[in-house]
Amino acid sequence: MPILILVLLAILIANVGFWDTLQAVFGAIGVIILFWLIVVGLIASVGAWLYAKAKRKF
Repeated sequence: MPILILVLLAILIANVGFWDTLQAVFGAIGVIILFWLIVVGLIASVGAWLYAKAKRKF
């Protein structure tokens, strides 16, 4: 699998250039990081809401 990623990166660099490929890779990593930050924020807000709801009940 890693060799396939290297081959795909080499083809991408050959087609569009190194800096455009680097921007695309960083952009993809940024999207993944932002996605997980949103998921963590959603879990934290739901947890805080459930905690407040349970605290009011008792």
